Amino acid sequence: MTSAHLPNDLGSRTRALPVAASASDLTKVLGDAAQRVTALADVSVSFYQGQFTAIMGPSGSGKSTLMQCLAGLDSPTSGSVRVGGVELSGLSDRALTRLRRERIGFIFQDFHLLPALTVAENITLPLSIAGRRPEPQWLEQIVTALGLMDRLSHRPPQLSGGQQQRVACARAMAGRPAIIFADEPTGNLDTRAGAEVLSLLGQLARELGQTIVMVTHDPAAAARTDRVVFLADGRIVDEVRRPDALQVLERMNRFDGTRHSDMP
Repeated sequence: MTSAHLPNDLGSRTRALPVAASASDLTKVLGDAAQRVTALADVSVSFYQGQFTAIMGPSGSGKSTLMQCLAGLDSPTSGSVRVGGVELSGLSDRALTRLRRERIGFIFQDFHLLPALTVAENITLPLSIAGRRPEPQWLEQIVTALGLMDRLSHRPPQLSGGQQQRVACARAMAGRPAIIFADEPTGNLDTRAGAEVLSLLGQLARELGQTIVMVTHDPAAAARTDRVVFLADGRIVDEVRRPDALQVLERMNRFDGTRHSDMP
C-alpha cells in the first residue's frame, strides 16, 4: 500500500486515532473446488475513529465482500475482523447479532425505510427491536445535525430522496454505533441530493466523531471523504488521503484497465 500521498501531519494524526474496526490477513474464498473464486486475499486494513473512508475498486474487486465481513454479515475463510476491540470470529450467532445491533450501523442505497412509520419511528425502530430506549439528548443532537427536526412526524413518501437518506443516516446513528457502513448511499439520489448526503456524512465524522466506511464507485463521492482505500482482485492495492476526484479517477483507470471519458 502506498503512502506517497500522505502528508506528514495527517499521517501522524491518523496513527494517533483509536481503531474502530480492522481486518487482519482476511481471506474469503467462494465456490467449491471446481469453481473456486478468491474474493479477498490476505487483506489487512484499519478504519479509525472519527474518519470518513471510502472503499473503491472495479466490479468484482471484493469491496462489498470486505464491507460485509467487517460488518459481521459474512464470515471470512481465514483471518480476523475486530470491531471496537472485539474479535468477531469467536462470537456465537446470538452474540454477533447483539454486536451488530449495538456497535454497527448500516446505511443502504435503497434507504430501507418503512412507509407506514413516521420519521421518528423509523429512526428509533432498530432500538425498539433490540429492547433499548434512545438517549433523548443524543437523538436530538443527530436529528438537529441532519436537519430533520421539522420532519419527525412525516412519513417517508412525504420526503424527497435526500431527506429519506438523512433519515437512514439518523437511524444508523441512533444507537451510537462504533462504526457505520454505507453501501452506495448516494446511488439512488440525484447529484444535488447526493452531494447533500455526502456533506452530512462528513459532518457526522468531523463534528460527532462518527466512523464511516462507504463503498462507492463514484470518484466525486470518494473525493468528499478523508481517505480512499482501493481494491483490485481481492487485494488492497493503493490508498489516498485527502483525495480529490482526479486522483481517484486516475487510480480507478489504472486498476480497472478502462478509460472513463468524463466525471460523474
